[in-house]
Amino acid sequence: MEKNIIDRLRNEGCIFAEVETQLLISKAGSIEDLMKMVEKRASGVPLEYVLGFTKFCGLRIEVERGVFVPRKRTEFLVQQVVALTHNCDIVVDLCCGSGAVGAAIASDLNRIVLHSVDIDPVAVKCSSRNITNLAGHVYQGNLYNALPHILRGRVNIIVANAPYVPTDAIHLLPQEARLYEPKVALDGGKDGLDLQRKVAEEAPKWLASGGHLLVETSKMQAAQTFEIFANAGLITKIARNEELDATVVIGKN
Repeated sequence: MEKNIIDRLRNEGCIFAEVETQLLISKAGSIEDLMKMVEKRASGVPLEYVLGFTKFCGLRIEVERGVFVPRKRTEFLVQQVVALTHNCDIVVDLCCGSGAVGAAIASDLNRIVLHSVDIDPVAVKCSSRNITNLAGHVYQGNLYNALPHILRGRVNIIVANAPYVPTDAIHLLPQEARLYEPKVALDGGKDGLDLQRKVAEEAPKWLASGGHLLVETSKMQAAQTFEIFANAGLITKIARNEELDATVVIGKN
Protein backbone atom coordinates (compact mmCIF):
# COMPACT_ATOMS: atom_id res chain seq x y z
CA MET A 1 0.00 0.00 0.00
CA GLU A 2 2.77 2.44 0.92
CA LYS A 3 4.42 2.03 -2.49
CA ASN A 4 1.06 2.59 -4.21
CA ILE A 5 0.57 5.84 -2.31
CA ILE A 6 4.10 7.02 -3.16
CA ASP A 7 3.55 6.23 -6.83
CA ARG A 8 0.18 8.00 -6.82
CA LEU A 9 1.59 11.16 -5.26
CA ARG A 10 4.66 11.13 -7.48
CA ASN A 11 2.48 10.80 -10.57
CA GLU A 12 0.56 13.88 -9.42
CA GLY A 13 3.80 15.86 -9.22
CA CYS A 14 4.64 15.60 -5.51
CA ILE A 15 8.45 15.86 -5.48
CA PHE A 16 8.80 14.57 -1.91
CA ALA A 17 6.29 11.75 -2.30
CA GLU A 18 8.10 9.38 0.10
CA VAL A 19 8.24 11.93 2.92
CA GLU A 20 4.66 13.02 2.34
CA THR A 21 3.47 9.42 2.40
CA GLN A 22 5.08 8.82 5.78
CA LEU A 23 3.47 11.97 7.18
CA LEU A 24 0.05 10.99 5.87
CA ILE A 25 0.35 7.48 7.31
CA SER A 26 1.43 8.83 10.71
CA LYS A 27 -1.52 11.24 10.80
CA ALA A 28 -4.26 8.88 9.59
CA GLY A 29 -6.41 7.16 12.20
CA SER A 30 -7.57 4.44 9.84
CA ILE A 31 -7.10 3.12 6.31
CA GLU A 32 -10.25 4.99 5.31
CA ASP A 33 -8.86 8.26 6.70
CA LEU A 34 -5.56 7.64 4.95
CA MET A 35 -7.20 7.11 1.58
CA LYS A 36 -9.24 10.30 1.96
CA MET A 37 -6.08 12.25 2.81
CA VAL A 38 -4.20 10.76 -0.14
CA GLU A 39 -7.02 11.75 -2.49
CA LYS A 40 -7.03 15.31 -1.16
CA ARG A 41 -3.28 15.61 -1.59
CA ALA A 42 -3.37 14.03 -5.04
CA SER A 43 -6.02 16.56 -6.10
CA GLY A 44 -3.60 19.41 -5.31
CA VAL A 45 -4.59 20.40 -1.78
CA PRO A 46 -1.41 21.59 0.03
CA LEU A 47 0.04 18.92 2.33
CA GLU A 48 -0.18 21.26 5.34
CA TYR A 49 -3.95 21.60 4.92
CA VAL A 50 -4.36 17.84 4.54
CA LEU A 51 -2.34 17.20 7.72
CA GLY A 52 -3.76 20.16 9.63
CA PHE A 53 -0.33 21.35 10.73
CA THR A 54 3.16 22.34 9.60
CA LYS A 55 6.57 22.54 11.24
CA PHE A 56 8.03 26.00 11.85
CA CYS A 57 11.09 26.75 13.98
CA GLY A 58 10.76 23.26 15.42
CA LEU A 59 7.17 23.87 16.52
CA ARG A 60 4.01 22.13 15.40
CA ILE A 61 1.84 24.94 14.04
CA GLU A 62 -1.81 24.22 13.32
CA VAL A 63 -3.02 25.42 9.92
CA GLU A 64 -6.30 25.07 8.12
CA ARG A 65 -7.61 25.75 4.67
CA GLY A 66 -7.76 29.48 4.04
CA VAL A 67 -4.80 30.34 6.28
CA PHE A 68 -1.36 31.33 4.95
CA VAL A 69 1.15 28.51 5.44
CA PRO A 70 4.36 29.79 7.12
CA ARG A 71 7.45 29.45 4.92
CA LYS A 72 10.86 28.13 5.90
CA ARG A 73 12.52 31.44 4.98
CA THR A 74 10.43 33.25 7.61
CA GLU A 75 12.42 31.43 10.30
CA PHE A 76 15.14 34.02 9.54
CA LEU A 77 12.69 36.78 10.51
CA VAL A 78 12.12 35.01 13.82
CA GLN A 79 15.88 34.73 14.39
CA GLN A 80 16.31 38.47 13.84
CA VAL A 81 13.48 39.28 16.25
CA VAL A 82 14.78 36.96 18.98
CA ALA A 83 18.22 38.58 18.78
CA LEU A 84 16.66 41.96 19.63
CA THR A 85 14.07 40.86 22.19
CA HIS A 86 14.42 40.69 25.97
CA ASN A 87 12.32 39.00 28.61
CA CYS A 88 9.14 40.89 29.46
CA ASP A 89 9.24 42.87 26.20
CA ILE A 90 5.95 43.75 24.51
CA VAL A 91 5.92 42.13 21.07
CA VAL A 92 3.30 42.87 18.39
CA ASP A 93 2.90 40.46 15.47
CA LEU A 94 0.99 42.15 12.64
CA CYS A 95 -0.54 40.15 9.75
CA CYS A 96 -0.02 37.15 12.01
CA GLY A 97 -1.76 34.52 9.87
CA SER A 98 -1.45 31.21 11.70
CA GLY A 99 0.41 32.93 14.54
CA ALA A 100 3.58 30.99 13.73
CA VAL A 101 5.98 33.92 14.04
CA GLY A 102 4.67 35.03 17.42
CA ALA A 103 4.54 31.45 18.69
CA ALA A 104 8.15 30.86 17.67
CA ILE A 105 9.34 34.06 19.34
CA ALA A 106 7.44 33.32 22.55
CA SER A 107 8.72 29.75 22.62
CA ASP A 108 12.33 30.84 22.17
CA LEU A 109 12.24 33.39 24.99
CA ASN A 110 11.31 32.80 28.62
CA ARG A 111 8.67 35.48 28.81
CA ILE A 112 7.28 38.15 26.50
CA VAL A 113 3.91 39.88 26.24
CA LEU A 114 2.62 38.89 22.81
CA HIS A 115 -0.14 40.66 20.89
CA SER A 116 -1.06 39.24 17.45
CA VAL A 117 -3.29 40.86 14.82
CA ASP A 118 -4.87 39.74 11.56
CA ILE A 119 -7.72 41.11 9.48
CA ASP A 120 -8.95 37.64 8.45
CA PRO A 121 -11.28 35.91 10.95
CA VAL A 122 -10.10 32.46 9.78
CA ALA A 123 -6.49 33.43 10.56
CA VAL A 124 -7.49 34.86 13.95
CA LYS A 125 -9.23 31.61 14.87
CA CYS A 126 -6.22 29.57 13.79
CA SER A 127 -3.62 31.78 15.48
CA SER A 128 -5.62 31.67 18.71
CA ARG A 129 -5.05 27.92 18.84
CA ASN A 130 -1.32 28.37 18.31
CA ILE A 131 -0.54 31.16 20.78
CA THR A 132 -3.09 31.17 23.59
CA ASN A 133 -1.15 28.43 25.37
CA LEU A 134 1.78 30.86 25.29
CA ALA A 135 -0.33 33.54 27.01
CA GLY A 136 -0.62 35.46 23.76
CA HIS A 137 -3.47 37.81 22.83
CA VAL A 138 -5.10 37.76 19.37
CA TYR A 139 -7.13 40.56 17.80
CA GLN A 140 -9.09 40.76 14.56
CA GLY A 141 -8.77 44.03 12.70
CA ASN A 142 -6.79 46.26 10.38
CA LEU A 143 -3.19 46.49 11.62
CA TYR A 144 -2.74 48.88 14.58
CA ASN A 145 -6.46 49.70 14.72
CA ALA A 146 -7.03 46.33 16.38
CA LEU A 147 -4.57 46.91 19.24
CA PRO A 148 -5.44 48.24 22.70
CA HIS A 149 -4.77 51.97 22.80
CA ILE A 150 -2.74 51.54 25.99
CA LEU A 151 0.07 49.95 23.95
CA ARG A 152 0.87 53.17 22.05
CA GLY A 153 4.47 54.18 22.71
CA ARG A 154 5.18 51.06 24.77
CA VAL A 155 5.84 48.31 22.20
CA ASN A 156 9.40 46.98 22.11
CA ILE A 157 9.13 44.87 18.96
CA ILE A 158 6.77 45.08 16.00
CA VAL A 159 7.16 42.21 13.56
CA ALA A 160 5.21 41.91 10.32
CA ASN A 161 5.30 39.28 7.63
CA ALA A 162 2.91 41.39 5.61
CA PRO A 163 2.06 40.30 2.04
CA TYR A 164 4.63 41.66 -0.42
CA VAL A 165 3.76 40.03 -3.74
CA PRO A 166 2.81 42.66 -6.38
CA THR A 167 -0.76 42.18 -7.58
CA ASP A 168 0.30 41.48 -11.17
CA ALA A 169 2.72 38.77 -9.98
CA ILE A 170 0.14 36.69 -8.08
CA HIS A 171 -0.39 34.51 -11.16
CA LEU A 172 3.30 33.55 -11.07
CA LEU A 173 3.05 31.96 -7.62
CA PRO A 174 3.06 28.16 -7.24
CA GLN A 175 -0.37 26.62 -7.77
CA GLU A 176 -0.73 25.58 -4.11
CA ALA A 177 -0.40 29.19 -2.97
CA ARG A 178 -2.35 30.72 -5.83
CA LEU A 179 -5.35 28.41 -5.59
CA TYR A 180 -5.61 27.67 -1.89
CA GLU A 181 -4.10 30.46 0.21
CA PRO A 182 -6.12 33.64 0.84
CA LYS A 183 -5.36 36.49 -1.55
CA VAL A 184 -5.34 38.93 1.37
CA ALA A 185 -2.25 37.11 2.70
CA LEU A 186 -0.42 37.30 -0.65
CA ASP A 187 -1.38 40.52 -2.42
CA GLY A 188 0.80 43.48 -1.47
CA GLY A 189 -0.71 45.92 -3.95
CA LYS A 190 0.71 47.36 -7.18
CA ASP A 191 4.38 47.23 -6.13
CA GLY A 192 3.88 44.74 -3.31
CA LEU A 193 4.67 47.27 -0.60
CA ASP A 194 1.29 48.79 0.32
CA LEU A 195 1.05 47.01 3.68
CA GLN A 196 4.71 47.66 4.50
CA ARG A 197 4.11 51.40 4.02
CA LYS A 198 1.15 51.37 6.39
CA VAL A 199 3.06 49.34 8.98
CA ALA A 200 6.14 51.58 8.85
CA GLU A 201 4.29 54.91 8.83
CA GLU A 202 2.46 54.14 12.07
CA ALA A 203 5.25 52.22 13.80
CA PRO A 204 6.97 55.21 15.53
CA LYS A 205 3.70 56.03 17.33
CA TRP A 206 3.53 52.54 18.82
CA LEU A 207 7.18 51.75 19.43
CA ALA A 208 8.90 52.60 22.68
CA SER A 209 12.14 54.57 22.44
CA GLY A 210 14.75 52.16 21.12
CA GLY A 211 12.08 49.72 19.93
CA HIS A 212 12.36 47.86 16.63
CA LEU A 213 10.22 47.17 13.58
CA LEU A 214 11.12 44.10 11.51
CA VAL A 215 9.51 42.98 8.26
CA GLU A 216 10.21 40.24 5.76
CA THR A 217 10.60 41.38 2.17
CA SER A 218 12.22 40.12 -1.03
CA LYS A 219 15.81 40.72 -2.10
CA MET A 220 14.51 42.68 -5.08
CA GLN A 221 12.29 44.93 -2.93
CA ALA A 222 14.73 45.42 -0.04
CA ALA A 223 16.01 48.82 -1.18
CA GLN A 224 12.45 50.15 -1.49
CA THR A 225 11.50 48.76 1.92
CA PHE A 226 14.65 50.36 3.37
CA GLU A 227 13.54 53.72 1.95
CA ILE A 228 10.03 53.29 3.38
CA PHE A 229 11.50 52.68 6.85
CA ALA A 230 13.90 55.60 6.58
CA ASN A 231 11.10 57.93 5.46
CA ALA A 232 9.19 56.91 8.60
CA GLY A 233 12.12 58.17 10.68
CA LEU A 234 13.56 54.78 11.62
CA ILE A 235 17.27 53.96 11.78
CA THR A 236 17.30 51.21 9.18
CA LYS A 237 19.39 48.22 8.09
CA ILE A 238 18.95 45.12 5.96
CA ALA A 239 19.68 41.54 7.07
CA ARG A 240 20.06 38.79 4.48
CA ASN A 241 20.32 34.98 4.56
CA GLU A 242 21.30 33.55 1.19
CA GLU A 243 20.73 29.92 2.17
CA LEU A 244 17.06 30.58 3.01
CA ASP A 245 16.72 33.31 0.36
CA ALA A 246 15.40 35.46 3.19
CA THR A 247 15.55 39.24 3.56
CA VAL A 248 14.55 41.25 6.63
CA VAL A 249 14.49 45.00 6.99
CA ILE A 250 15.01 46.27 10.53
CA GLY A 251 14.17 49.75 11.78
CA LYS A 252 14.98 51.24 15.18
CA ASN A 253 12.85 53.99 16.70
